[in-house]
Amino acid sequence: MDMNQPDLTSLFDQLGLPSSQQDIETFISQHRIKASIHLIEADFWNDAQKNFLKEALSDDASWAEIVDQLDAQLRD
Repeated sequence: MDMNQPDLTSLFDQLGLPSSQQDIETFISQHRIKASIHLIEADFWNDAQKNFLKEALSDDASWAEIVDQLDAQLRD
């Protein structure tokens, strides 16, 4: 069992997205979410990504903190 706390790199890996620091910065700069939209309702996620994010947040899993961090970084 992996006891390491997930980070943005591992979150992007889980989402099937390029995960270098530059890739993450580019993704965040190109994908913005309005305050009225819930993270998992953003139109740029595919169904598998939405399901992972929803599960991570609803289960308050070890992923929840890093998902919240990504959410904050994607806001206008």
